[in-house]
Amino acid sequence: MNQGIKTIIYPVTDINRAKQFYSVLLEVEPFVDSEYYVGFQVGDQQIGLDPNGHKEGMTGYFQVSDIHKSLQALLDAGAQILEEIKHVGGGRLIGSVKDVDGNIIGLVQDGVQQA
Repeated sequence: MNQGIKTIIYPVTDINRAKQFYSVLLEVEPFVDSEYYVGFQVGDQQIGLDPNGHKEGMTGYFQVSDIHKSLQALLDAGAQILEEIKHVGGGRLIGSVKDVDGNIIGLVQDGVQQA
């Protein structure tokens, strides 16, 4: 079910400047390059840049095989919904909760066909 944190999101204020910086740091070009998200793939790790990340407070997502089941398990364990599950493109679903201490936990599932 849980495959670990495979996506790390860095909140940025200037996505173009950050894209140049992380391209040098990671020694790869982005595989996703849009005004609302830039993503780099380095092995099994995805590094993302989010110009809206500062207001969201999100830095990492747990890769799961069934986001709906995982979200419900967290809610049953006392978490509170922060962001409902939504498609963000490319067959990817994301959602997030706050744990019992208010920490943000993001979930991501890839390979989903959008209905």
